[in-house]
Amino acid sequence: MSDVKADWIAVDWGTSQLRAWAMSASGTVLAEAQSDNGMSTLAGDGFEPALLDLVARWIDGPTTVIACGMVGSRQGWVEAPYSTVPCPALPDGFARAAVQHPDLQVHVIPGIKQPNPADVMRGEETQIAGFLARNKNWDGVICLPGTHTKWVHVSADEVVSFQTFMTGELFATISEQTVLRHSIAAEGWDDDAFTAAVDEAMARPERLAARLFALRAEGLLNALPGSAARARLSGLLIGAELAAAKPYWLGQQIAVIGAGGLSKLYVGALAAQHAPAAQVQGDAITIAGLTAAYARLKG
Repeated sequence: MSDVKADWIAVDWGTSQLRAWAMSASGTVLAEAQSDNGMSTLAGDGFEPALLDLVARWIDGPTTVIACGMVGSRQGWVEAPYSTVPCPALPDGFARAAVQHPDLQVHVIPGIKQPNPADVMRGEETQIAGFLARNKNWDGVICLPGTHTKWVHVSADEVVSFQTFMTGELFATISEQTVLRHSIAAEGWDDDAFTAAVDEAMARPERLAARLFALRAEGLLNALPGSAARARLSGLLIGAELAAAKPYWLGQQIAVIGAGGLSKLYVGALAAQHAPAAQVQGDAITIAGLTAAYARLKG
């Protein structure tokens, strides 16, 4: 951690991790830090100490903090009520967290809600805003892979609609808590097995449950390697997701925003369906979105 002094501080506070960046007034990253003090690990009085553990050395006088993510949920530091779509991708109406530190002012970005069909997002709206800030007049579909993957239709700098898939959480649960835990390796990969499974699920998504158990049977009867089973499980789940999300991405300009490894899988799966997608690094876009929020707050 650096001894630089921040003009303001950007924070991405998720369920399992806390990430912070010391920022200059112009939006340059001066230093960064992270911890495992995610929202799920903290009680109400634990948020300020967790934040100060990371950023206290950056504070020299009154300092604004702009935060996004699950820190604004009902279980977070302060609830930032959802905005309703259609709306600008970066909602107005920051929530102000109560703090004891005399030089700290914490503002939390609200998420977005979609009443019908019911859906919500927190944190992704900031990445969407960052992407749009860097890609003016962009229309198309943004995919944000993760524990709960989002498919977001964007037009005229607004979120028109979105849909959430629990693909990442399903992968973790199935591979760790079902009978398939005996067949799925914790590490390793097989690109060909992944691609074949995506194609299979795209062609016959209704057979997903049967194909999942086949991973166990093939391990017992045909010595399917655990690494191949891991890749096939991922391919089956992502393929089923792509089949369901096809009305979003078919014929659209597509951007995939997120961590490199998982985003690469989505880009590859889409390419196999003749749907080219641009891969965008998640951290940089998050910072761009937080910077846009800071400018809006100060503007």
